[in-house]
Amino acid sequence: MLDEFCTEAPSEIDFFEVAPENWMALGGKFGKQFRTLTERHPFFCHGLSLSIGSSAPLDVEFVKNIKTFLDFHGIDVYSEHLSYCSGSGHLYDLMPMPFTGEAVRHVAARVRQVEDILERPLILENISFYAAPGAEMSEQAFVLSVLEEADCALLLDVNNIYVNSINHGYDASAYLAAMPTERIRYLHVAGHYVEAPDLIVDTHGADIIDPVWQLLKDCYAMHGPLPTLLERDFNIPPTPVLLEEIRRIRTLHSSSRQHVAGSESNARRAV
Repeated sequence: MLDEFCTEAPSEIDFFEVAPENWMALGGKFGKQFRTLTERHPFFCHGLSLSIGSSAPLDVEFVKNIKTFLDFHGIDVYSEHLSYCSGSGHLYDLMPMPFTGEAVRHVAARVRQVEDILERPLILENISFYAAPGAEMSEQAFVLSVLEEADCALLLDVNNIYVNSINHGYDASAYLAAMPTERIRYLHVAGHYVEAPDLIVDTHGADIIDPVWQLLKDCYAMHGPLPTLLERDFNIPPTPVLLEEIRRIRTLHSSSRQHVAGSESNARRAV
């Protein structure tokens, strides 16, 4: 999409999101094209390699490089996964945190360390997970505890809530309702792969299904019309096809915004 969007980006897209790891070392033609886009459009960054939950020391040099990249492109929004992806080496996957009080305190301390270097808030995302070794609490309780202990913001992934609700048998709506509205910075929504009736995999490689659309609608009703990113990492269709889902997000978003405005107007009249 790089050549296409440098020529003309669709007006339906309000902001873009990239993994900084994929761009921060690029120069030449690709670097210039990316700079052209960041000069014209708002960008968010969603990292892959911070490994906020790792027991290894924080990679301070990596975080400094992230800051340099964000500063150069004027990007204020930086989010990462509430997980770890490194041990003695890079695992190239997002591993679930142990849902324990010790892990809560460990992650919170590292969040503060990262924020001190970035001079920006670190936004954490609820991830899809497929096992919970050594859990002392639910995944929902763990996420809430980290947000409170670290006093940080949340990137709420609606599809991940649905994926986890199927794989682990919990109520997706109840999970959604428990999330603190004041901490939610923005949303992710995506498609997934059905491995079995009781196992689905968060792939970002398919169209969004109806239950996830409904959960997004419910999210807007509960938490308001938050900025929403459509994730599509592979099996990417032509832009006109991709824009069909973008337009559906915008329709739900607009309806929620109008509902909020109407409720506020009614409240003022009642007073």
